[in-house]
Amino acid sequence: MRNGTADEPGLGRAILRALHLDLLLLGGVVLLLAIGFVVLYSASGENIDTLYRQGVRVGVAFMVLLLLAQIPAHHLRQWSPWVYVFGVLLLLAVMFFGEVGKGAQRWLDLGVVRFQPSEFMKIAVPMMVAWYFADRPLPPRFLEVVIAALLVLVPAGLIARQPDLGTALLVAGSGLVIIFLAGVRWRILMALGALAMLAAPVLWHFMQDYQRRRVLTLLNPESDPLGAGYHIIQSKIAIGSGGLYGKGWLNGTQSQLEFLPERSTDFIFAVHAEEFGLMGVLLLLALYLFVIIRGLIIALRAQDTYSRLLAGSLSFTFFIYVLVNTGMVSGLLPVVGVPLPLLSYGGTSMVTLMAAFGILMSIHSHRRLLAR
Repeated sequence: MRNGTADEPGLGRAILRALHLDLLLLGGVVLLLAIGFVVLYSASGENIDTLYRQGVRVGVAFMVLLLLAQIPAHHLRQWSPWVYVFGVLLLLAVMFFGEVGKGAQRWLDLGVVRFQPSEFMKIAVPMMVAWYFADRPLPPRFLEVVIAALLVLVPAGLIARQPDLGTALLVAGSGLVIIFLAGVRWRILMALGALAMLAAPVLWHFMQDYQRRRVLTLLNPESDPLGAGYHIIQSKIAIGSGGLYGKGWLNGTQSQLEFLPERSTDFIFAVHAEEFGLMGVLLLLALYLFVIIRGLIIALRAQDTYSRLLAGSLSFTFFIYVLVNTGMVSGLLPVVGVPLPLLSYGGTSMVTLMAAFGILMSIHSHRRLLAR
């Protein structure tokens, strides 16, 4: 009896170690995915086909996670410049050959697969910046910070030109976080902040009209309740009507009666809040916080500068994902089209997220192997 029962947890841990998977991080991710399937079923109008398609995408994403978890961090470090260059070439290919949809040129169609190269850069940019700082003394000097910033701004600028401001900000954030984690001096940070403030009017000039409307709508969504302000107004109604415990699964009026737009993708957080209330929101945010903290612990325990910076960037980028989406849906930030990680319906973003978790697990598991 003891051999048949007591040894099973040990066998499970042995399998996870053999596959280079971290139980705590994997558990948090799986719980978030489970919540995502429950909410997506309601948000999609109880459409089984939507769940099936999402399941296929999650399956592919898990395969990517498993593959990357097997690759030691020093191999990832060697490949980082090539991954970055390949990603920039893909962005240039989008500029000349990309598909146009809804006024944006973001997709590459290879016949077999259709994907957004901009999502790929959420991994490629932090890998490249971490590689750049890996063998240099820290904190970095001003010229090194400028070069690292250029490595970030080139792909971010190409993505913003598509236009895809939300993804451009996330890509820029993933690289700038590494510059911060590298221990950049405060006077350099203040100088970069001043430059960013000076560049704000220039950025406003180059923004698309719909992007400017989103910023203005944030300040006063009621100024255009049936146009630019419609998304935010309906989302805040859904969140507020959920109350403490919510209206119950499949009983959200804003989503079920189709008042809430993009309820399966960017605004799925509002569906969750309406049906499960404040308590459900707190549980969801607690799970996100658990995953973020676990990623940061992996970063702190990493054995080299490259792994530490890369793991820290991926963890903070995941935090930015959650912060931007929940702030956007709550009317605290402009609507920039950022999905809620692991819950929103989507393919390319799901693969990117799971790739990041695979890298985190590789950094953790191979660190443990080296320590033996």
